[in-house]
Amino acid sequence: MNIFQACDIRGVAGKELTDVMARRIALAVGVKLAGQKVVVGGDIRLSTPRLQRIMIDGLAESGCHVIDIGTVATPVFYYALKATGATGGVMVTASHNPAQYNGFKLVLGPKPVTEEDVAQIGWMVEINACTEGNGSVTQLPVIADYIEHTASKARPGSLKVVIDAGNGATAAIAPKLFQRLGYEVIELNCTPDGSFPNHPPNPALAENLAALGEAVRVNGAALGIGFDGDGDRVGFVDETGRALDNDDIMVLIAQYYLTREKGAIIYDAKCSMVVPEEVTKAGGRPVMARAGHTFSKAAFMRENALFAGEISGHFFFRDLGYDDGMFSGLKVCELVAEQGSLSTQVDVIPNYLLTPDIRVPYLGSDKTAVLEQVAAKLAVHRPNLIDGVRIEFADGWGMIRASVTEPLFTLRFEAKTADRLKEITAILLAALPLDVQAAVTAKLPAECQ
Repeated sequence: MNIFQACDIRGVAGKELTDVMARRIALAVGVKLAGQKVVVGGDIRLSTPRLQRIMIDGLAESGCHVIDIGTVATPVFYYALKATGATGGVMVTASHNPAQYNGFKLVLGPKPVTEEDVAQIGWMVEINACTEGNGSVTQLPVIADYIEHTASKARPGSLKVVIDAGNGATAAIAPKLFQRLGYEVIELNCTPDGSFPNHPPNPALAENLAALGEAVRVNGAALGIGFDGDGDRVGFVDETGRALDNDDIMVLIAQYYLTREKGAIIYDAKCSMVVPEEVTKAGGRPVMARAGHTFSKAAFMRENALFAGEISGHFFFRDLGYDDGMFSGLKVCELVAEQGSLSTQVDVIPNYLLTPDIRVPYLGSDKTAVLEQVAAKLAVHRPNLIDGVRIEFADGWGMIRASVTEPLFTLRFEAKTADRLKEITAILLAALPLDVQAAVTAKLPAECQ
């Protein structure tokens, strides 16, 4: 697996992301940021302290003035970048990936990193690029300041809320933030443990919200909020314990902001067509972005958007200037306090027939060649190439894309009728190479066959 991915650097710690590799990466980033103020934080993964130390040492040797903020959630890292006025930073995390993974989220300046930036770091690693300078390291605790700052951007509340930190980096932060604003918090998996003993750290998968849903029902809570390993992704369950689609959460948050001000709303290419439809109805301007944190953030900044959302659970807010799963939870709590039960709000949103992600490994295929072949075969449908290959119709769509965080193709389909869903699936399926086609067919949900 190539650890230099589209949005960040990520791989299996100790195997793909070794100490030697980490040091080379630190020195390469040091070349880019030499002489600058740089924030470094890390999540609670078992491999993080060692990788974080390597990164800090390498940056300091390169002449960077490192601000070590310790063990934090990624939104705290973003807050620290703004609060300190740092030029760049490195967050040691593998986000929602399983425990054996780790990696580096990079900030190299005021704009989000690009694929070209990450590729350049990879090239510099290959040639052992480095520089020397008179750097420094300063420790700076920031969690208390983050909580106060974030609380100042939200309204006090009194709802009973279940928080599932998934044993991740929000475990020691999110409960305090919500309690600071007056919420009655029921804690679930709020002991930091980088082995993630209770469930994988990915709230975008409904099965990882099952315990949260049960806790909401047992405690009579208004809603449940689950975070990923580093706290920049979030998932929700309503008061019945039902896991909610992030498409619906995006609609609710977009409507919330559009009642106050009109402007752009960013959504990713994997979202239901309900999102742009409802944004348009609310007077907003929907803008599609490629799926992936830095792509959504780039569109968010370019369009000066009110809000940006990804189906993965990344939500960006103009109030903050960055994405924050914990702040997302606070905004949804405000919606419930103002407009009533979450289930009622969600149930009035139209829903079409939308498949979950269909995930298949590359199987040795050249991902770029596969996508080019598919695009060529589907040329008559004028495919949208913003993110893989997406064919769009008035009553549905289908797409295949390469994941930016895992060696997988992901496919998704949506239509307004069952027959049309099957037709659109068949159109895209026929354009796939035979090996990929077979792998996809084996995982197709029944409604697509």
